[in-house]
Amino acid sequence: MKAFARRAKGTSRPAGSAGRDGPAGRVAGAALLLSAILALVAGLALAAAPRPAAAQEDVSLPLGTEAPSATVQDLSGKSVDLLSLVKGKPALIEFWATWCPLCAELQPQLEQIQEQYGQRLNVVAVGVAVNETPRRIRRELEKHDPGYPHVFDADGNAVRAYRAATTSIVVMLDADGKVAYTGVGPDQDLVGAVKELLGESSD
Repeated sequence: MKAFARRAKGTSRPAGSAGRDGPAGRVAGAALLLSAILALVAGLALAAAPRPAAAQEDVSLPLGTEAPSATVQDLSGKSVDLLSLVKGKPALIEFWATWCPLCAELQPQLEQIQEQYGQRLNVVAVGVAVNETPRRIRRELEKHDPGYPHVFDADGNAVRAYRAATTSIVVMLDADGKVAYTGVGPDQDLVGAVKELLGESSD
């Protein structure tokens, strides 16, 4: 709606200006209004369309890809290989930020996963280096620590390696270290995906 309002303001003319009150001006104005209405309807339809739980072909790495290594930092600034935190078990990696509302919506599922499956699944949150600092992450964890490791992607190595174009992207790896699931946004059924990853019934 804001984009539409700016466009309408940019194309308006002062009252009584040439061409606005004549037949051609009225036709042009009607065409512009119709175009705007159609664009608005299309935008509302797109916003109302249900979002998939996992857009596996469009989010992060293709399924079956071997998980790449990426150098990140622990919250004290020490370099660590992301794979060292997830190897040996199936794993869930979330690209996360303290300021991300979509991540906050996913948080209850992640905590449930950690509580129920933390012995069988490695969960790691990768803090993206956009308006973020290790200190801010530490302060957040002081208020509420979900019990799984958080690291900081200071140089964007993990973001590039996993093609994580935004926050709230989740990548799950199977026991062989291959990508088994990718998804983005708060509508993901992460608990169901973990059950499937671990070979459990979703009932």
